Amino acid sequence: MSDCSDPAGTVGAFLCRAGQHLRAAAIENPRLEARLMLGAAMGQEPSDLLGKARMPVPPDAATGFAAMLRRRLAREPLALILGHQGFWTLDLEVSRVTLVPRADSEALVEAALAVSRPESGRVLDLGTGTGCLLLAVLSEWPGAFGVGVDLSEEAAHLARRNARRNGLQDRSAFLAGHWADALDASFDLVLSNPPYIETGAIAGLMPEVRSFEPGRALDGGADGLDAYRHLAQVLPRLLKPGGHAVLELGIGQAAAVSALAGAEGLVVQGCHADLGGVERALLVKKPFGASALRG
Repeated sequence: MSDCSDPAGTVGAFLCRAGQHLRAAAIENPRLEARLMLGAAMGQEPSDLLGKARMPVPPDAATGFAAMLRRRLAREPLALILGHQGFWTLDLEVSRVTLVPRADSEALVEAALAVSRPESGRVLDLGTGTGCLLLAVLSEWPGAFGVGVDLSEEAAHLARRNARRNGLQDRSAFLAGHWADALDASFDLVLSNPPYIETGAIAGLMPEVRSFEPGRALDGGADGLDAYRHLAQVLPRLLKPGGHAVLELGIGQAAAVSALAGAEGLVVQGCHADLGGVERALLVKKPFGASALRG
């Protein structure tokens, strides 16, 4: 590690000064974030900069790095600055039209894979955003085909690009629409990370989320449950008998969302926790012989 004694214009000097600025702005992992941005500016993997404190930073890279640092100090998410984010085993393009994929959401993929690994099947992702959930499941189920739906046409275009980026374009389709209103099909698995933040709580979110991610993907109504009410009503129509749905939850929402699903005849099969121990992924099933279910 550099003590800021490296010569001006070198990797070590840039990382040290940037780390100090990021630390002063209360940004976690300041040295790592500085290295990620400098690596991107120099067109190198961040690991390539380790042990190279005295490597000169080209002027154009220095200019690009300074611009990135200003954006991060303004609390723009690092993923948006870099233009991509890792999720599951995938690398995904990101933009301000969707939420940035988070490691917490990988709990939904784990929950889906714990159910079964069919040779084939149809998967639906409602509110697909970057396509991260659908594409992660398709990467593990090589015989499956998936449909992702998002209210935003820009998000649907982004998800299509991510499918191509990860070689999954032939097994996926992405549409713009209001939830599943335009769909007349049934699926083996339905995934969704709906908006679930209470309207009144949005102003108190960290600035990276509050100021840079789309409000429509955050705002779940006065109690945070508006989207779940709609999903609970349409899932019986969308799921095949014996099919499963996995819904992302906010903190403390498991009981309320379970009750909404149960009221529509769906069987709650449990929750999968994220790495922080939060009940994050609710797993529900449409029972066999459930033709009388609503929808």
